[in-house]
Amino acid sequence: MHGGAPGGGLAIIAEPMNSDAARASGQAAYNLACELFPINRSITGPGVRQTLAILTREMPELTTHAVHSGTQAFDWVVPDEWDVREAYIEDPEGNRIIDFKVNNLHLMGYSEPVNCELPLDELQAHLYSLPDQPDAIPYVTSYYSRRWGFCLSHDQRLSLKPGQYRVLIDSTLAPGSLNYGEILIAGDSAEEIFLSTYICHPSMANNELSGPVVATEIVKWLIARGRIPYSFRVIFVPETIGSICYLSRNLGVMKERVRAGFNISCVGDDRAYSFLPSRDGNTLADRAALHALEHVAGEFERYSWWDRGSDERQYCAPGIDLPVASIMRSKYGVYPEYHTSLDNLDLISPAGLGGAVRAVQGAILAVEQDRHYKINVLGEPQLGKRGLYPTISTKSSGATVRLMMNVISQLDGRTSLLEVSNKVGVAIWDIYPIVLKLIEAGLVDDLSLTVQQSNSKG
Repeated sequence: MHGGAPGGGLAIIAEPMNSDAARASGQAAYNLACELFPINRSITGPGVRQTLAILTREMPELTTHAVHSGTQAFDWVVPDEWDVREAYIEDPEGNRIIDFKVNNLHLMGYSEPVNCELPLDELQAHLYSLPDQPDAIPYVTSYYSRRWGFCLSHDQRLSLKPGQYRVLIDSTLAPGSLNYGEILIAGDSAEEIFLSTYICHPSMANNELSGPVVATEIVKWLIARGRIPYSFRVIFVPETIGSICYLSRNLGVMKERVRAGFNISCVGDDRAYSFLPSRDGNTLADRAALHALEHVAGEFERYSWWDRGSDERQYCAPGIDLPVASIMRSKYGVYPEYHTSLDNLDLISPAGLGGAVRAVQGAILAVEQDRHYKINVLGEPQLGKRGLYPTISTKSSGATVRLMMNVISQLDGRTSLLEVSNKVGVAIWDIYPIVLKLIEAGLVDDLSLTVQQSNSKG
């Protein structure tokens, strides 16, 4: 990475994808989700590495890292690596009634190896189902306490007959490593926009795969833009322990460089958009995410810090205090299919994923374009002599001039462009080109550029 003022001058014009491009991006994301869906992921193990290998094919810039079992990461320790080869239950007649190979949600995450026979009443202590969702297989884990278990629909559980059941879990819990992926994209400034998503759940579509596939589309968009004003730090980590490990290795540079960050989680359905703030609640990330959702989504659900549950818990923890907000479609823990087999590929859609791509793009652009500008003439400027006033007056031209004059009236050097945009009720990416015209006409100074150039010389 390298430092300097964004753009060496003016930042590059960009706006969120149009509808056609968003549909194409959403379809690409959906296709990638279909490929990744069958993989058995957990917080460690070969499923994570297989997932990262596929993501690296999509993003050759992705580098993978390993943190060995037993490594201290703040208050946590990286656990042993978990690997599963086979797991099933056979009924008294020898029929295989529950099989990990049929659905990887059938096996409790991090189950220790077992090979035994036991009666149904003893087996019941190791079975998990949802009486209120009788046709769903629940997702259950036991990462840090040794046990074993199987998950099944409640309807199937009620159908089990007394007798001896054979249980086999061919798994390994042994020292290994936790893996994560990272992409660092250099921009004109060493200041960074941070994106995080997780890769630690088995076959669930919205809760797991929507985040990584949307983040992949965002990375491709960033690289296709070429020159960008800010640098980007994008990570694909196991939730909680992965983000903690990453922070333990990179907190110093992140506290110095991260200007705004977004946690990308549960962004695949087309039911809703959702926003969850940082702990501070009023960082640039919060303001940018809200602005993007207002102009991309229109209506969205607003949650509070008390509703947190993903890696924003780590990024905003006391002493970490990074400016990270969460952008979602239907929020984790709220939609009924969450953490069950019902969170399948039918729950997400290309349209839902494409809409999420546009929302994240909007938040990124709001950060990039949120700068301070000041009009450098006293009184109202004479637009005509600078070629900024239409020579023919029409209804539409009058609205264009009025918007330009409204923007000019707010460029006092103290009010940021995002604040200006919110005041006039127009998306920042629609106002930004107006400001560029004013700068080219010599009417407006970019104070953010002046400050950054002064700091870089200092």
